[in-house]
Amino acid sequence: MKFMKLGSKPDAFQADGKLIRYVTSELDSDVIVKVGEVQFYLHKFPLLSKSNRLQKLVPKANEEKVVEVCMDDFPGGANSFEVCAKFCYGMTVTLNAYNVVAARCAAEYLEMTEDVDRSNLIYKIEVFLNSSIFRSWKDTIIVLQTTKPLLSWSEDLKIVGRCIDSIASKTSVDPANISWSYTYNRKLTEPDKIIEEGINYRDKMENIPRDWWVEDICELDIDLYRRVMIAVKSKGRMDGAVIGEALKTYALRWLPDSVDALISDDHALRNKSLVETIICLLPSDKGVGCSCSFLLKLLKVSTLVGADESLREVLVNRIGLKLPEARVGDLLIPARSPQITIYDVELVQSIVNRFVIHEKSNWDLDVVRKNERGTDNFILGHGSLVGVGRLIDGYLAEIAHEPNLNLGSFIDLSQLLPELARPIHDGLYKAIDIYLKEHPSLTKAERKRICGLMDVKKLTMEASMDAAQNEQLPLRVVVQVLFFEQVRSSAAARSLNNHPSDASHSTTNLDEECDKTAEENCKPLGKQLSQMKVSEELQKNGKLGKKNSKNSRSGAQLLPSRSRRIFDKLWSVGKGGHGENKSSETSGSSQSPTSIVPGDSKSVSSRHRRHSIS
Repeated sequence: MKFMKLGSKPDAFQADGKLIRYVTSELDSDVIVKVGEVQFYLHKFPLLSKSNRLQKLVPKANEEKVVEVCMDDFPGGANSFEVCAKFCYGMTVTLNAYNVVAARCAAEYLEMTEDVDRSNLIYKIEVFLNSSIFRSWKDTIIVLQTTKPLLSWSEDLKIVGRCIDSIASKTSVDPANISWSYTYNRKLTEPDKIIEEGINYRDKMENIPRDWWVEDICELDIDLYRRVMIAVKSKGRMDGAVIGEALKTYALRWLPDSVDALISDDHALRNKSLVETIICLLPSDKGVGCSCSFLLKLLKVSTLVGADESLREVLVNRIGLKLPEARVGDLLIPARSPQITIYDVELVQSIVNRFVIHEKSNWDLDVVRKNERGTDNFILGHGSLVGVGRLIDGYLAEIAHEPNLNLGSFIDLSQLLPELARPIHDGLYKAIDIYLKEHPSLTKAERKRICGLMDVKKLTMEASMDAAQNEQLPLRVVVQVLFFEQVRSSAAARSLNNHPSDASHSTTNLDEECDKTAEENCKPLGKQLSQMKVSEELQKNGKLGKKNSKNSRSGAQLLPSRSRRIFDKLWSVGKGGHGENKSSETSGSSQSPTSIVPGDSKSVSSRHRRHSIS
């Protein structure tokens, strides 16, 4: 820390209790200066030789031998006046970053200018500020902090402005040219120690990060911090990512982790001001700077403390641009009254809607190029869209546990994303399954409505097997799952038989084969389903129960009785629809997979190869 010593005489100031101070001298005191509650018993000559203000005040009461002067509005109080008084007596005074502001304001109050005496206190302090303090990184920050209790004086004397300009200028210096110490605790390196000991040019380039300055200014009050950051940004030399890191570090330093502490009456206003200031200071380039996770935390805090609505809209727009970077936990923003849900689903809907609007033009352009690039490349080119699809499905699975979440909100959020966002519907199925279990009072129409969000053709094998056994799903959905799983298996078998030596070709054409097989089987299936009656199911329950008990060792035990009966019906329907194939090829496959005994697997394996269920 920089310091400056003034005067050469020994310190002769003494104290008599806390409220009386005097100078030990052979001469009696002839002036009493009252600064607040403290009384100074001093001498006129040394004081009047340096202070123009005292020259104006003392003669007014010159009739009495001992003059008394009151200075209740003295800047810095008794301690700063004592510094000025010691300077007048020529006693040793040490100025540093912690007391120089108060001394400067006190000297200004006493009018200790060059007109009164050469090399007066104001002149000496200004030399110290310009030659030492403003050239030191940490001393400048300390001085700026000490201006808070004397802000009006410091503003008039331009101390605040000079501090801010000095700090902003140093943040813009090339890291290779930094020769002062600084605080950096976010990494394992110790740049302070390295710089003080001295290192070569290349080591400095490698060890000094671009955001070396952000921790030191975190100790500033929010108003001063705002002014410093505005000055830093106005220089135009700072990268948006570094600005974002600085704002994040400041938020972590001052925002409490506890929600109760965040919204407590003692700190609510301060936290609100802090969040609103940080939002206003966000980098102008919306695509870079702050991470999506940090922006979502700001949105969460701004919602809790009731920040200005327009500023929250700014955050929503920025988050919409960076939504693919978000995590499910970041989206779990607590709801506020009058909402009855735990999490603010409407706010997430707004974010997703901003994302969709922003991406829509890109989707339209890519659709035009779809034929040139192919479907696989088309999907790969929408990685951010697919990532958001997975994100929202995960979010839906989290909020599905809420008992107060209405069906409309769940469906509206799910439908905000286009089909391209979900090449696989496993995540959506999981969310729907949780919602059905947590809301058992849903009507049949409501269950059908929510299950309509899901495309059973986009379920993986694992999800299809789970759906086939899911008692929560409507019967029609289970039928669709079983049917399309059979269609998929038949298409795969047909593709392999047509192209046994080209596995990649068979994989590419699998969807086409599925569509072809589905078209062939849908007509008899629809006719058969229309003829299925509840009475028929009741009549067959006994027979199927006996048949299943005989085959208790079969793999069909993976399916519940309802799904197994439906699957047997679908199997016979699929075979009945191919009149031209009722030869020896199908006669050996007339049994459904649910009736195959493991002991007979060798005899029927070759006949069932084309119709096995994977």
